[in-house]
Amino acid sequence: MATPKTASQSRTGFLSPAWLKTSGDGWTLLLMIALVCVVLVLISGQAQTNLTILQVAWQQNIQLLLDGLFIGAIFALAAYGLALVWGVMNVKNLCQGEYVIMGGYIAYYLYESGIHPFFGLPIAIVFMFGFGWAIYVLVIRRVIDRDLFTSLLATFGIAIVLQQGLNLIFGPEVQTARSGLPTATVTLGGGAFTFAWIKLTAFLMCGALALAVVIFMKRSRMGQAIRATAQDARAARVMGIDTDRVYAFTYSLNAAICGAAGVLIAMIWVIQPFYGITHSIRSFVIVTAAGFGNLPGVIMAGLGLGVAEQYSGFVLGADFQQATVVGMLLLVLIWRQIIENKHRRVVE
Repeated sequence: MATPKTASQSRTGFLSPAWLKTSGDGWTLLLMIALVCVVLVLISGQAQTNLTILQVAWQQNIQLLLDGLFIGAIFALAAYGLALVWGVMNVKNLCQGEYVIMGGYIAYYLYESGIHPFFGLPIAIVFMFGFGWAIYVLVIRRVIDRDLFTSLLATFGIAIVLQQGLNLIFGPEVQTARSGLPTATVTLGGGAFTFAWIKLTAFLMCGALALAVVIFMKRSRMGQAIRATAQDARAARVMGIDTDRVYAFTYSLNAAICGAAGVLIAMIWVIQPFYGITHSIRSFVIVTAAGFGNLPGVIMAGLGLGVAEQYSGFVLGADFQQATVVGMLLLVLIWRQIIENKHRRVVE
């Protein structure tokens, strides 16, 4: 039986006094807004100058938009792998970013060996699939039925081990795998835009990989088994589906997707053993905002995050580019909590 609402509980409008009294989210949101205002005041001089540049030079807006879309596609690809693991297995994979970095180092190793890093794409997919299967058998299988805190600790421990292992093998220096593709300049409306062909190529390859995953999920027997397990694992077991094998394949597929994303990141950006945490946070931001099983939402959120990072890096400075990712994660979590509180009904 539902408990009757009090007068203060019924007036729960956004930022209303009653809402602030009955929900800690109101004070959290106000604190976040205050912190953002303080940061903007501290950097107001630089921000105002850069905003003026954006208002005068419209070409710079197009440049930032293109760069954001190109890199955002890779963010969306890695996030879709996390959405699979989170939605099917209910495992919050904190080592998501480390899998991305591992794929990047595969491309970097081939580049240092005199082999074009593009060949690292199929190699990374195969290697990371097998690596993900091994991690599932050794660790994830033992925590998948445990509480949330246990799986978080397990995947966080995996992330630390991978970070230190990559640091011992490749060193702490920032690395990149040069593709050798040229940079193109396009003139439009009296303005010149430059973009690297490798970024456009990576953008198209992300689309092709995402399409391949969608086709696999819809038409293959394993894909159908994954979707059935995600809907109801107990019913799937009753129907004869080996859910343990489905979980292993899902986790391995996620690792393979991350490996492919890492190869592309190594060619258009930089990698370093301890950069994985930023990629993990990006994936969590995208999945939290888009939801599970929502590929169009993941794509749009990934592209939006890429554009937001580029603009924040230009307006606020490169030092605040990573802070933008963390800030967006906090804002998304607060927003989701506010929405849940609005729809929550107290049941006795």
